[in-house]
Amino acid sequence: MYPVWEVPYLSAGIVLGLIATFHILPSHLSTSAMWFNVYVESKAYRENRPELLEFIKNYSLLLLVFAYVFGSLSGIGIWYAATVANPRGISALIHTYVWGWATEWVFFIVEVTGIFIYYYTLGKVDRKTHLKIGWIFAIGSWTTMVIIVGILAFMVSPGKLPATGNFFDGFFNQTYWSQLLLRTTLMFAVAAVYAIAVATRLKNVEVRGFIKKAAAKWGIGGLILGTLLAFWYLKTLPEEAHGLINTFVPGRLKSGMIITVGLMILYFIYTYLKPLTIRFVPAILAIAILFAGIWSAERVREIIRKPYIIPQYMYSNQIIGHDISAKGVVAEVKRLNEVGILKVAPFVPRNLREIDEGNRLYAGRVAALIQCSACHVFEERGLRPMPLMVKKVGLKEVEGAESFLDGIGEYPHMPPFFGTPEEKKALATYLVSLADGSKLK
Repeated sequence: MYPVWEVPYLSAGIVLGLIATFHILPSHLSTSAMWFNVYVESKAYRENRPELLEFIKNYSLLLLVFAYVFGSLSGIGIWYAATVANPRGISALIHTYVWGWATEWVFFIVEVTGIFIYYYTLGKVDRKTHLKIGWIFAIGSWTTMVIIVGILAFMVSPGKLPATGNFFDGFFNQTYWSQLLLRTTLMFAVAAVYAIAVATRLKNVEVRGFIKKAAAKWGIGGLILGTLLAFWYLKTLPEEAHGLINTFVPGRLKSGMIITVGLMILYFIYTYLKPLTIRFVPAILAIAILFAGIWSAERVREIIRKPYIIPQYMYSNQIIGHDISAKGVVAEVKRLNEVGILKVAPFVPRNLREIDEGNRLYAGRVAALIQCSACHVFEERGLRPMPLMVKKVGLKEVEGAESFLDGIGEYPHMPPFFGTPEEKKALATYLVSLADGSKLK
């Protein structure tokens, strides 16, 4: 456990989620846009329609700037936010999949260099060579998705890795193929919605109409196939995830995904039927709607991992809850309950390692920061505010709060309490203070 990154009103996890959700737009655009570019460019050469290259130039510039400037910056933001929000979790992933990430970075270098070469050589090298550059970029970019999905899927369903310690037993887990195909189909919808936005700025009316209709077909196909694959993905999820979806995922998130898919299909259909009526502002609005749907989907994906950051290994509060003998990992539960979390965790103020009547409330707040702040905020307003939760449960006395902490592990989305009885009393004292308004600032 490291110093806690406490983010008022939001929580560190939500900050990470916001950055990661935005990153999906440029990252999925980077894996899909060149496929559409190659399709349009091939058609331009095959049918002798050089006017289509205006779109290629504009779309490639969008890809270069948005995906490889803003996308790269948001990718760095994910690493920074993950490192400060859950350093032990990101450390565990790095130690497990360092060679996976190293491989992905090799293909990322192919992407970064490839987009510059592709953009700046358009019209300056022969057609066959330029198309080869596009194909190398498209395949290399999609390969980064092939690798990253294995790590993302591992964080939902770790497969046999906890038992064997084998890289590929965790990488090719039960949700890998369904998630890879799901993301692959949906990436074409991302490419389509941005292609339509770019097409609204083209000068040639005929090209504008062609690009919009072609992109609309890609978008409809991607969303329909993605919806079908989503049902397969749901079937591959662990049983515990289904329980969380049925009992804990808010209805607004489920509705958000369904409404987004419905609106985007209608948008693509309308674009196909009346391409020239779609202007720049509605096209940008469609991107915003897509972002809202992605946010809902990513929030659901985060929820179904609870109470873990890595299932069968580490809880969301960075406490190792299970042995992984094959990797030499030993659970910390027994030691924390015997010695105390305030004595084990580094950076706890020295005067709070031993609890007495004078520092009990302060010690309780530190215990709450360590064990609860990954998901909860301590203000009355915000996302999952602890004061409202305490009032809702009805914790008015310390003894009642201690009993609540004894049974907290029975909630499928919350880790159990870890620590000594004295630390439990301190945390209970702090929780009660949240309800009566005497909480520490």
